[in-house]
Amino acid sequence: MIDLSTFLNLADVALDGFAPKPTALEGDPEEASRTLWQSPDGQLEIGVWECTVGRFGADRSQSAEFCHLLSGAVEMRHADGRVQRLGPGDALMLPKGWKGEWLLLERTRKIYAIYRG
Repeated sequence: MIDLSTFLNLADVALDGFAPKPTALEGDPEEASRTLWQSPDGQLEIGVWECTVGRFGADRSQSAEFCHLLSGAVEMRHADGRVQRLGPGDALMLPKGWKGEWLLLERTRKIYAIYRG
């Protein structure tokens, strides 16, 4: 078993450069991220991301993403209509080809790993 609580210190990693979320559908969400590590070939990136309240579209046509929520409250809306509520400590895998929407009910921070292979 992997104890994801070891990642909690990343809740305090400084992020700057908040900017409007380009795929916003509702509200005025602003996001910022910080890459913590990237593979030499650029196919794997691990980092911290944070975004303010709002709704936006997401498209993983070109990559897969693992997410571990550190703070906040999210409703994931999958393309098939399924809605999933997530909060601190929850983890999810968005496989390559996933499309849907994120509805951030609270300012949210996550650790992400994106694979572009």
